[in-house]
Amino acid sequence: MDDPPLASLSLTHVHYNPADRISYLCAWLALVPQALCVVYVTLIWSTREAEVILMFAGQMACEAFNWCLKRYIKEERPRQMNGKGYGMPSSHAQFVTFFSVSLTLFLLIRHQPQASATHTPTTFLQRLLLSVLALISAAAVAQSRIYLNYHTPKQVLVGCTAGGICAVVWFIIVAYLRYSGWVRWGLDTDFARYFRFRDLVLTEDLTDAGWARWEERRRRRDIDGKKRT
Repeated sequence: MDDPPLASLSLTHVHYNPADRISYLCAWLALVPQALCVVYVTLIWSTREAEVILMFAGQMACEAFNWCLKRYIKEERPRQMNGKGYGMPSSHAQFVTFFSVSLTLFLLIRHQPQASATHTPTTFLQRLLLSVLALISAAAVAQSRIYLNYHTPKQVLVGCTAGGICAVVWFIIVAYLRYSGWVRWGLDTDFARYFRFRDLVLTEDLTDAGWARWEERRRRRDIDGKKRT
């Protein structure tokens, strides 16, 4: 019997012009959504932070919304493109816009880091610069979809608009869940306590990550060592 024809898992399959360095860079930018998913899962597993889990839930809801929009609008990709599926709106543009806008809203509005005895939190200016960097990176990913002829400018613009709207709406929903006590209730459940979910990132600085506790432990260790000598 003849071997069955093989199929390609096109999750990271990107067409680009090997003679064009910008096209090569754009091909790497096309992998940003997959990389962000890895970052999400890694942070959820390592920190168990409620805010990260909620942001990832919003990200997946935004992706589901994009899936529905594509099959409702049914607009084809540019003719030069050999890819499959509908192109309106751009899922890459919508994904990275949701992420960058959500991160910006968190850093500039919801995140209120507090100083400790051993750590000075990031300033508002530093968080603003990080937000601008995230937005610029999202714009680069969105532009790369046009450069590689995966989407038309209109498809990318609609994707960015949809991602931004989803980010703002989800930020408001999470604010309501926090204000009404649903987040606190969820964290008090046996399920959340078993998996050690927490909600510290609102006031704990992003770069601290337990540094104050480590410094205190190190200080006590040095004191105990001097007593023994």
